[in-house]
Parts: sequence; structure tokens; C-alpha cells
Amino acid sequence: MANSQMLKGIIDGCILQIINMKEVYGYELAQSLESYGFEELSEGTIYPLLLRMSKEELVSSTLKKSTAGPKRKYYRLTDKGREELERFKADWQRLDQSVNRLLLD
Repeated sequence: MANSQMLKGIIDGCILQIINMKEVYGYELAQSLESYGFEELSEGTIYPLLLRMSKEELVSSTLKKSTAGPKRKYYRLTDKGREELERFKADWQRLDQSVNRLLLD
């Protein structure tokens, strides 16, 4: 897995993409990231990012009843979050192409 410095610039976009696929709560988001290979990310890392994204109005949240305990906060993308995700995808594609060109040269 990539080191934490490399992940810092990437994880926000990955979180936005997962939330874009479906409305999720924090623990579910952590599990989804883990299933994609981001084993090193803890919930303690994810929740502050979600809080910042909420303050930046990239995501909004709703409390919903849970069948197993207290209410859960579910996150979904805002229009601003969808725009940011599209920017991330375009930036990632350019970076991916540049790095691959360099490494495969």
C-alpha cells in the first residue's frame, strides 16, 4: 500500500467517489475503502475528513435509524461535492498519464 504522504492527496477523491456511488455512514465508508485496498485508513482518519468535507459543503449528512443501536449519520454528495469529484477525476487522469509516461519511458 502507498505511504501516508502519497495518500493525503488521493483519499479525499476516493471518499467522494464512494459517497457518490451510494449514501454511506462512516463505518460503512471505512469498510468500503478497506475493500478497495486502503487497509491503512482507520475510522479516526476518515471522520475528520468527513467533518472537513461537510464544512466545505462537499457532503451533507442525515441521521437515520439503525437496526443495531443508535442513529447513524449517512453522507451524500452535494452539487459542490460532485463538481469536486469531477475535478479530482480529471486531475487524477492527467497525473496517472504523466507518471506512467515517465515510469514506462
